[in-house]
Amino acid sequence: MSKIRCIIVEDEPLALKVLTDYIGDTPFLQLEGSFKDAILASDYLRDHDTDLIFLDIHLPKLKGMEFLKTLADPPSVIITTAYHQYAVEGFNLKVTDYLLKPFDFSRFLSAVNKVLEYRNLPEYRRQFIFVNVQKRKVRIDLSEFLYLESQREYVKIVTTRTEYLTKMSTQEMEDLLPSNLFKRIHRSFIVSVNKIDSYTADSVEISGVSIPIGRGYKDVIDRI
Repeated sequence: MSKIRCIIVEDEPLALKVLTDYIGDTPFLQLEGSFKDAILASDYLRDHDTDLIFLDIHLPKLKGMEFLKTLADPPSVIITTAYHQYAVEGFNLKVTDYLLKPFDFSRFLSAVNKVLEYRNLPEYRRQFIFVNVQKRKVRIDLSEFLYLESQREYVKIVTTRTEYLTKMSTQEMEDLLPSNLFKRIHRSFIVSVNKIDSYTADSVEISGVSIPIGRGYKDVIDRI
């Protein structure tokens, strides 16, 4: 399973260092960035997908809870604060957990394990992704996704309706897509498992297109 991509929104240097160290010690977490205020974090989230936010309450410019209310479709959120009185409001906003500073690594691990457990639930589904296409963020519904093909520094995404060309690597797309629904079967191809019509030892067929199975990926189809 791909790592949980996370960001930290924290203006206290010591608290930031503690979180950074804890994330570095947790194999299934990947720190994508840290921000000293919610405005900077908001700018980042416009152009990047994130699975988890570690969010302080008392931030300059825009408080943590107010920032959280601005997110139309927020990822998982773990509140980190020295003030216990915001716990009820946090849980009303459906945060995953509430870490009261100072917290040790075992308490931190308990919180992030809740995010991991949620991602492993059968009902967990990412319904769509956004990709950059000609300087625009284009929504692609995963239910329409057929396969993608690497084309040097670009990938071609083929859906039931149309095709998109985005400047991303195949690895970046693999990290973005839910691993239970999409499988890499070749160095250059990732396919939607639900859209496979038939397969042999050497290829799969999706909507009349034959896609090769790479030599090092022969066992992937057998595990579906």
